[in-house]
Amino acid sequence: MAHFGYFRIFDDSQIARIADLGREAVIAFFVLSGFVIAYSAEQRNPTLRDYASARCARLYSVVLPVLLLAFALAGLAEQLGVRVGGGYQLHKPWLYIPFHLLFLGELWGFVETPPWLLPYWSLNYEAWYYLLFGAVFYLRGRMRLLGAAVFALMGPKLWLLLPLWMSGVALYRWQKGHAIPQGMARTGWTLTLVLLAIWAWYDPEYELRLVAQAAWPFSGLRMGSADRVLADYIVGVLVLANFACARHAGFDLLPRAKRLIRFLSAHTFTLYLSHSLVICCWQAFVPFERGAPGVLLGLALAVMAVAAALQPLTEGLQRRLRT
Repeated sequence: MAHFGYFRIFDDSQIARIADLGREAVIAFFVLSGFVIAYSAEQRNPTLRDYASARCARLYSVVLPVLLLAFALAGLAEQLGVRVGGGYQLHKPWLYIPFHLLFLGELWGFVETPPWLLPYWSLNYEAWYYLLFGAVFYLRGRMRLLGAAVFALMGPKLWLLLPLWMSGVALYRWQKGHAIPQGMARTGWTLTLVLLAIWAWYDPEYELRLVAQAAWPFSGLRMGSADRVLADYIVGVLVLANFACARHAGFDLLPRAKRLIRFLSAHTFTLYLSHSLVICCWQAFVPFERGAPGVLLGLALAVMAVAAALQPLTEGLQRRLRT
């Protein structure tokens, strides 16, 4: 829904009425990712080799087909006379496809995402956080210095959002030895949602972004996707508290729906990376009226259909890559 606004699929009145929580969703993802990766490393991937193969297979099973598809479709659109953002990359695929496959787009001074794949920016953070965590968690002795080298390569933007990801790791470790009384946990869980709603209503992000930009000490480097860092920290605290409370709130209905939850969650990464590709294709090839109910429904169904169609491909590719 946030990207329906960003890409101006919604009309102006709809954009004004609907809260844009896209960035907040990414911050929730960063915290959750740190939590899940800490669990995965401890419980499911006893060696660095297991961890590396699991993480690479998960990333590339979706990234590789969707990235190649984006370059192909954006290239077709450009041949048909459609102006493509980041179209310069299409003229050097031999350079930019490997560049994106190494997730270099947010390191230091880079601010690059593939054509038609706006959400890719977050993977440029996520992949390097995987790498840093793996070096720190699995390596011993002097080999751990590789973690310092990874940290240095990441650059200031990734440093700024790293505490959000690491907070998920810290929460996983904290919750193993601590408990919150159920009544307090349910109250806290509800309160975090109320505070998030108040945050969305007042939306102070723009003012906080100006403060962050004014305080940015690296005049020769663009802040890019890290310029919302102050707002991200506030949202991150709410997300962290929400997760901590949810763990002890006794939501007994959730296990009954575990099959449905796991089925839907298996599609989330494919959905996340492919949906902007579908939106951009729609804009390039389909005449439409902004905000029309039929357009919104049709595009939403197209997004879901593409994610569902890609899922068997990415699932099979993940198994093969892991092997």
